[in-house]
Amino acid sequence: MKHGRKYNEKLAVFDKQKLYDPEEGLEAVLATARAKFDETVEAHIRLGVDSRHADQQVRGAVVLPHGTGKTVRVLVFAKGDKAREAQEAGADFVGDEDLVQKIQKENWFGFDVCVATPDMMGVVGRIGRVLGPKGLMPNPKSGTVTMDVAKAISDIKAGKVEYRVDKTNICHCPVGKVSFGKEKLGENLSTLMDAIIKAKPAAAKGTYIKSLVLSTTMGPGVKFNGMKF
Repeated sequence: MKHGRKYNEKLAVFDKQKLYDPEEGLEAVLATARAKFDETVEAHIRLGVDSRHADQQVRGAVVLPHGTGKTVRVLVFAKGDKAREAQEAGADFVGDEDLVQKIQKENWFGFDVCVATPDMMGVVGRIGRVLGPKGLMPNPKSGTVTMDVAKAISDIKAGKVEYRVDKTNICHCPVGKVSFGKEKLGENLSTLMDAIIKAKPAAAKGTYIKSLVLSTTMGPGVKFNGMKF
């Protein structure tokens, strides 16, 4: 695969084969950020699990200490007092059947995270086939199916991110923006890695953290020593 001149220039600022310790690795990642916008820094963690088995699923959520640097639009499916609670807590969109209809008929997805009270899951389930593939389906494991909608909204707005192993046994998760700098990105990364390590399934055998790669939106991947976390 051929890359452009700018991409190749980024490759020249670090050693592609080296496994970097966190501090040095973050310096290398930041050195590859040459875009005119504030790039997102994303972690890609390959785990020693087999996601085909239910007892080896890795999924959860964690609040990053410095957030993600992104303004998150929250949609809440709720009724009555819980709907009012969601509005007061700062939800961007609140509703029930009306939002389901909007998503179904208008193919509308003007939100980033979806929260629902348990009693609304029967209604939300009708659009599960369109929410699921986009990673928007509320789930108790990620704290997005809850009666405490105010806390859920507060956590999400504060920088809560969901991690979930995909079919290739890799978790992809943002850890902030280039503008955060090395220290804040390092604290966010450590928090994410701690959460993923604690979520290790009992059925997982052998090496759990197979590899850890960080990259900016437009940059190449920098390999980290996963054993340092």
